[in-house]
Amino acid sequence: MTRPQIQSLRLITPLADRSWRVIIVGGHTRSIGKTQLACDLIAAFPEAGWIAGKITQYGHGICARNGHECDCAPDEHVGALSWERNPTTGTDSARFLAAGARASFWLRTKQGFLAEGLPQLRADLIEQANRFPDSPHNLILESNALLQFCQPTLYLMVVDPAKTDFKPSARLHLDRASAVVLRRPAYPPSSEAESGGAWAGIPGWLWQSKPQFVQELGQPLPSELISTVAAVLGGTNFGRHRHSNEQHLTD
Repeated sequence: MTRPQIQSLRLITPLADRSWRVIIVGGHTRSIGKTQLACDLIAAFPEAGWIAGKITQYGHGICARNGHECDCAPDEHVGALSWERNPTTGTDSARFLAAGARASFWLRTKQGFLAEGLPQLRADLIEQANRFPDSPHNLILESNALLQFCQPTLYLMVVDPAKTDFKPSARLHLDRASAVVLRRPAYPPSSEAESGGAWAGIPGWLWQSKPQFVQELGQPLPSELISTVAAVLGGTNFGRHRHSNEQHLTD
């Protein structure tokens, strides 16, 4: 198999004559509300015409097509892309639709083969843009690894200081985070001396130098975070943000 050239994967601007805004939501570990943050932002900006997506990389021996163990060769079944049609299935991509996304997808690849999945995604984004030529072109994507291949307009890192696990992909891209969304009002270690376990070696100045927003799970988006995203989406009318608790999506 010939691997695609990385420099040809122009994910941010699939069409030269259109302006795409790309918001990436990442996190330092699992089960800290990355999908929920994406859903909250989708619901807060219904005029954005969001295309939302989740990117999953499976470990050794797991097939990207079905998420199960498979006898396929390491360079077979390396990627699969599916577009969600039903907002009621409970999957993460369905939750994006339920929150108000115009379209939603799930890209799965084997570990280390994300590059192979991006050409099909780019082609599908072009098709989406052609189907809705008068709509804004705003992407919100749940992934850390995608930062290897694009420079997003905004990268939000979700952090729960009480959880000690820290993904290698999150470590790799932490310095590129535009802002940190904390899941509890307790901050990460402020210095390397205070760090321990998976946080060891992560300098406190990385956190202290970035905007930080506290949003506990189940709580509304902080107004400052809404303002930050609104600034990114500037150029289109986004005047009807939904702030109230009754319009906030919960797990």
